[in-house]
Amino acid sequence: MDIPFEPVIFNYTINIHLILEYLAFFLGYRYYAYLKRHQKDIISSTNRLYIILGAAIGALLGSRIVGLLEHPQLWSQKSIVYLLNVKTIMGGLFGGLLGVELAKKIIGEKHSSGDLFTLPIILGIFIGRIGCFLSGVNEFTYGKETNFFMGMDLGDGLLRHPIALYELLFLLILFFILKICSKKINERGDLFKLFMLSYFGFRFGIEFLKPNQFFVLGLSSIQILCIICWLYYYRFILKAMKYAR
Repeated sequence: MDIPFEPVIFNYTINIHLILEYLAFFLGYRYYAYLKRHQKDIISSTNRLYIILGAAIGALLGSRIVGLLEHPQLWSQKSIVYLLNVKTIMGGLFGGLLGVELAKKIIGEKHSSGDLFTLPIILGIFIGRIGCFLSGVNEFTYGKETNFFMGMDLGDGLLRHPIALYELLFLLILFFILKICSKKINERGDLFKLFMLSYFGFRFGIEFLKPNQFFVLGLSSIQILCIICWLYYYRFILKAMKYAR
């Protein structure tokens, strides 16, 4: 199979990444609905709906804003449609987090709401990353040139770090670790915090293997967002360090 993988069906070239993105949303939501049916949810259905709406709006805005910051070379594009299609999951996650917190303040919901979303989010990202991997250099999820044994030709004739493949492996491990942790964690909200800190920590490190073109203080915009996320959860980090000691 060649990468980028662009199957042709009935003389139409299929955008496999777009199809897998839609599949990620669909299966992620179905998994969330399954968990909601089989777990006790102390948040009312109405409030949960507002929370999902807040997450969706925040994720939409965050993914586009951070996507544009990640690719400043695209700012000169005249097509507004093209610019609006630039997005990143990192901005979506953090924007969704802020959207949820704002929605909860508006409706007066005090309970943590993230745990129920955690595993479905990982599933959705995993499926989406398969699409990124199959898209090769058509998506900015490829790495720098390398002589590492896992170096792959992702469509431009060069051996590169398959960043999406690394992330798939990480997400698979993280999913099963958090699934085990979900049965042992007593405090609501901690599972989602562990996911955010783990995933943003992974992305901070893996960014060094990408051919980023825009750096501030030696860091990419994604890495700066990772630091912001860690600062957002500083109380949880301090609590975890205290517990570890």
